[in-house]
Amino acid sequence: MQDFEIQAYPELWRELDMDLERFDKARQMLGTAYAKTFLSQANRPQKMAYFDKMISEIFGGRVEELMQAKKEGRPVVGTFCVYIPEEIVVAADGVCVGLCGGSQGSVPDAEKILPRNICPMVKSAFGFKAGRICPYFQAVDFVYGETTCDAKKKTWEILDRLVPTYVMEIPQMKKERDRVLWLEEVKDFKAKIEEVSGKTISSGQLAEAIKIINGKRLALQRLTRLRAASPAPISGKDALLIEQIAFYDEPVRFAAKVNELCDELDDRIANGEGAFPPEALRVMVSGTPMALPNWKIHNLVESAGAVIVGEESCIGTRYFKDCITEGSQEMDEQLAALTDRYMRIDCSCFTPNDERVTQVLQEYKDSAAQGILHYSLQFCHTYNIEEIKIREACQREGIPYLSIESDYSPEDIGQLQTRIEAFLEQIGG
Repeated sequence: MQDFEIQAYPELWRELDMDLERFDKARQMLGTAYAKTFLSQANRPQKMAYFDKMISEIFGGRVEELMQAKKEGRPVVGTFCVYIPEEIVVAADGVCVGLCGGSQGSVPDAEKILPRNICPMVKSAFGFKAGRICPYFQAVDFVYGETTCDAKKKTWEILDRLVPTYVMEIPQMKKERDRVLWLEEVKDFKAKIEEVSGKTISSGQLAEAIKIINGKRLALQRLTRLRAASPAPISGKDALLIEQIAFYDEPVRFAAKVNELCDELDDRIANGEGAFPPEALRVMVSGTPMALPNWKIHNLVESAGAVIVGEESCIGTRYFKDCITEGSQEMDEQLAALTDRYMRIDCSCFTPNDERVTQVLQEYKDSAAQGILHYSLQFCHTYNIEEIKIREACQREGIPYLSIESDYSPEDIGQLQTRIEAFLEQIGG
């Protein structure tokens, strides 16, 4: 196994008023976990070197870029959800950075304040700020929250005591009156960004921002298509890592690096070269997001010899499967097109949400998967209940299916490993 270190930036962290001693221990633990999980893989694409570098600089190099943006008067916005209109932030020459927590380490900080029986992602994210152990949380001008679940929307009220938190209402249905509300919320968010940045966003700036974020989505769509090849040219763990980095990397640079990787994957496919042998069982993951550094399910599946070939998730295709219609130079038309695109995201907060069931089945087919693993975070009521419809659809279609509910702790790894291995035996016949 290769040595790997998350680079230390103590002066920067002092400037950000972080808990240095505690954070440095977490930095070292993350470096060890990353080396064991990722660098131990055989036959990784060479172009993964950029994404390894992004992780080594996750607490320094990228944070320095955010601090430089702030010095230049550019807004830095922390986000928790795929419903953030990134294009509006980018149009104001601002920076979006994902803040969702995927670590057990920050949960105890949150549980000193929040109830224990709520979503671990919400607790992890809140705990990172409460414990002062996330440089991104310390760097942002304000945080964008949304109303996709009860735990989130009430937590934002408490989080606002620690960092300015702006909440955007997401309707729970998709009727025309809901679209009207959503469009007004988008306009309000634009006004908020203009207020923070001191800039008025022009239609030309928004048009360019739409192209930039569409470019990121198109690069990720290309990566997803290439994963359908047999043998799979890249591991599911590496693909998940790229999807996670998409939430905090600079979008133009990120899209270019993903496309460079995809060029390499094209060559690997042409040469019949894979990250796994052709006979490796193929699994698609569906369900709740897997925020960095939550690699538990992917690691268990691929350590058992199977390969994950897709994520129907907020960290996966739900984030990038739809683009915004380009070409308009009229602000009202642009905001309407932006709203229409975000309304196509099929989060489980919506009722009804049959579009998601259809999407899961289509992605299963497109990825050439042989089974679906539905992953839900504990206490994520909407996904846990919607899992019933996903399971019923898989039963109708004869798709091998496994449902897992978990959190970020390592305590259930043995049990999950047993269940996953049995599931793979079922697929393999």
